Amino acid sequence: MDNVENATATQSPQVDEAQLHHIQGVIEALLFTSEKAVTLEQIKNVLEAVSLEDIHQAIQGLQKIYEDRQSGITIMEIAGGYQMLSNSKYANYIRTFYKTKHKEKLSKPALETLAIVAYKQPVTRADIEVIRGVNSDGVVISLIEKELLKIVGRKDIAGRPFLYGTTKQFLEYFGLKSLAGLPKLEDFKKLKPVGEEEDKESSGNSSQQEVTKHES
Repeated sequence: MDNVENATATQSPQVDEAQLHHIQGVIEALLFTSEKAVTLEQIKNVLEAVSLEDIHQAIQGLQKIYEDRQSGITIMEIAGGYQMLSNSKYANYIRTFYKTKHKEKLSKPALETLAIVAYKQPVTRADIEVIRGVNSDGVVISLIEKELLKIVGRKDIAGRPFLYGTTKQFLEYFGLKSLAGLPKLEDFKKLKPVGEEEDKESSGNSSQQEVTKHES
């Protein structure tokens, strides 16, 4: 009962407790049956008489209720919408139940390419290949087919090559609210062009040799 009182503390004056429970029930049903994140506007289309603010507060109330009772499910804000997911606290139990381990669905080249585009977008295929050091035609095409990458324009240079960027599906796939949720760029040395690290190391070694020679 305390959870319900906390959840209704900030609700709109015109929404009573019974109405709030009904709104939250509808929201739960929509999120449970949807495979993708559901936006406030999509919920509003179903609950026409309810304001966006009341829908948002109802979702916040559900989030608090789930959190307070350490529920096995949670509602996360992802890619501009909300999605009902299993609580990561219980991931090991889920894996045990299905007797399987998490499997990476994307190949290493695909993940490398996605990382490059995510941090440096918009980028051309040539930009990607300079960093990866290998041809990336097939990987880029595959990621576009998976709707994780998209063409966002053309670069204003000779040949006007396509520019690529990430999609809303990219955010959904990795469970991100926005690109701001990505890990820090400095954690990924792979994003530096091939040869850059070697050049730095060579430069450092040359400098050390010069110092040693001078000291001799």
